[in-house]
Parts: sequence; structure tokens; C-alpha cells
Amino acid sequence: MSDYQQGSSYVQTPNKIEKITLLLISINVGLFVLQVLSGVNITDPSTLDALRWGADYAPLTFLEEPYRLLSSMFFHFGILHLMMNMWALFVFGNVAEQTFGRVYYLSLYLLAGLMGSLLSGYLDIRNSYELLQTFDPKLIPHVSAGASGAVMGLGGALAILSLFPPTKNQRFILDKKSLLTILAINLAFGFFATGINNAAHIGGMLMGAVMALVWYIAQRINAGQIANIMIILFGMGLTYTVYLYCQNLIEPITPLWQEAISQMRSQLKF
Repeated sequence: MSDYQQGSSYVQTPNKIEKITLLLISINVGLFVLQVLSGVNITDPSTLDALRWGADYAPLTFLEEPYRLLSSMFFHFGILHLMMNMWALFVFGNVAEQTFGRVYYLSLYLLAGLMGSLLSGYLDIRNSYELLQTFDPKLIPHVSAGASGAVMGLGGALAILSLFPPTKNQRFILDKKSLLTILAINLAFGFFATGINNAAHIGGMLMGAVMALVWYIAQRINAGQIANIMIILFGMGLTYTVYLYCQNLIEPITPLWQEAISQMRSQLKF
């Protein structure tokens, strides 16, 4: 990705960090430091510590504590997990923040992260339906967390923009081949490697792509700043609709999930 100016002038992307990107990285790193100081293992946090610091566990999230859809975006399973996500946030975030503007960028980041959590929860719901028919340990809901869904949302947004001619106010020429390759590698790695919540990656990426596509259309027709607010509201409405849809699916598996929560609290003293 390179800086774009009128007259086909190209310069390298500046090595500074934008304000909202810096804020997001600071929050993630600051919380990680607090967690480590409180006794959380720096390389391999326990399940109990993850839950105490807001990680997502679908039965607990959908039955009792929906705030985990958001808080799970700010917990990481060790310093390597944190460093990988923060590096990706730095690379994608600087470009995305200057492209979309601070308010839209932050909204896209949070909505992508939420949609990633929701798609992950939806798959846990479907797996629990199947678990009622046949016991398979692979179908049991797992604890998950991390900024990956939100970061993949930024990657998906930039990838969508790279498919179209830049708008007149767009500062960067986006390398389509590089962006699509990075996303493909991340998705493929998620499918073949263990311990990766690929549903969160896909949910975040799709939300980011939708938000970027609608934003691009608004830019091309010079819809103005009010359009950005309307798109953000649309994204919030879409996210809430998916949440309600998931809630409507839970009733048949509620006893199963209540038992899962009870056993987890008993085993972990949580």
C-alpha cells in the first residue's frame, strides 16, 4: 500500500501511528499488562483467567453475559497472540483510519469484532443442536477471545476497496493482490490449524467488507457525512438483528447450556 495523490504521485506510507489505532493498541496492551500483573500466565493463560477477564464462552455469553461479545475482543491467549494481532492492527489500522476517518473506522472495527463473536456463537449453537443427537467432544463450545475478528474486518474492508478505482479523497492505492493473499492465507491457516476460531475471522471479514462496500458507494455518489452515520446505524442494526436471531435459536439447547455453565463453574470454581 502506498500513499496516493493527484497526478499519479506515489510515496511510501508514513511510519506514524494514527490516534484511534494507537488507542486500540494501547487498550489491548494495557489490559494484557494488567492481566499479567494480576497473575495471568504471560504465554498460556488458563481457562479460568480467560473467563475472569471477559473471554467468550457461548453458553455464558448468550444466556447470562452478552457483554462478552465485546470484552472478548480485548483478551489474548498469551503474548504471541497479542503481538500478532497488534502488528496486524498497526498495519491495517493506519491505512484504514486514514481512509475511512476516525469515527467510521472505530465503528467498523467494533462492529466487525462483534459480528465475529456472533458468528462464532452461531456455530456453537448449531454444534449444540448436533450434540443433542450424538456426543462428539469436538462439538462442545470452547472459550475464545482475541482481536482477530475485528482486525480481519479491517483487512476485509481494505480488500474490498482494492477491487475498485480509488475515490477522489482516497489517500492510498491498495494492493489488491497482497490484501487478498493475506486474507486467503489467514483463512486457510484457520481451517487447517487447531485452536483458531476461524468463524470469528470470517464474521469479522464479512462485516468489514459490507461496511466498506456501502461506504465506497456513498463516497462515489458524494452522499456526505450524514451517509456515514446512516451506514454505522445500519451496521449496528444488522449486528443486533443477528444477535436476536441467535437468541431465538437457543431455547431448545438452553438446558444443555445451563448444565455446561454449571459444570464449568463447579470445575473451575468460577
